[in-house]
Amino acid sequence: MSAGNNRIKVAIAGSAGRMGRMLLEAVAADRGAVLAAALEQSGNAQVGRDAGELTGAPCGVLISDNPEKALAGCDVLIDFTRPEGTLRHLAACRGLGVRMVIGTTGFDDAGRQAIADAARVIAIAMAPNFSVGVNVTFKLLEVAARALNSGYDVEVLEAHHRLKVDAPSGTALRMGEVVAQALGRDLRECAVYGREGHTGERKDQTIGFATVRGGDLVGDHTVMFIGAGERVEITHRASSRANYAAGALRAARFIQSRPVGLFDMQDVLGLK
Repeated sequence: MSAGNNRIKVAIAGSAGRMGRMLLEAVAADRGAVLAAALEQSGNAQVGRDAGELTGAPCGVLISDNPEKALAGCDVLIDFTRPEGTLRHLAACRGLGVRMVIGTTGFDDAGRQAIADAARVIAIAMAPNFSVGVNVTFKLLEVAARALNSGYDVEVLEAHHRLKVDAPSGTALRMGEVVAQALGRDLRECAVYGREGHTGERKDQTIGFATVRGGDLVGDHTVMFIGAGERVEITHRASSRANYAAGALRAARFIQSRPVGLFDMQDVLGLK
């Protein structure tokens, strides 16, 4: 398969998963991108098969469990997997000079530091959510928090499918961070992640989180600003992962012209 000179050569990690398949479809439909590699973890039954078969359109790219080999010659890797897999791919991308779009959540401090260090060598776009709508919501939350900076309690509610392994979601945490920053607070100090038993009255300045897991929910997020006699709710609901895939490709195009640096979707959308 040959790619036009201006087409981004995209690699997809976790290509046999639900998000991976959505990304495969998005790349196939994008005239400015071409699939150059597809990755899965060792032992996955799809390794060695044509990645396009997962979406009903064979493309000649075989799914590999060897990132160091598969990523050679790629422009950008899109990774929506798990922290341990993403960090392995990060090392390979750093060594090969391949840019990364990272949608994985749940990194610990060491993982986040490894990504920041790699961004001095390659360009990385990282966000807890690549939906354009969600990232516009982040901006709306910033505006609301600054205006409702006194007399309003803040609660973050999120719901996802039953297979999601981290909680609260990365998007919910980012929403909390956006609000906390706008209010001049440190989320690490003011977040409340669970309430049970005799909790006492709600403490001022805290930001609460509530989590729901069930069925095939793609992702619902609501931030409530609750005052005396009124409340403001800002909600984003996703009904398809196609929005995330489209945003990831938009981010891939953005970092294609950046040699190094750590960017997020606010950079990609010009909202900063």
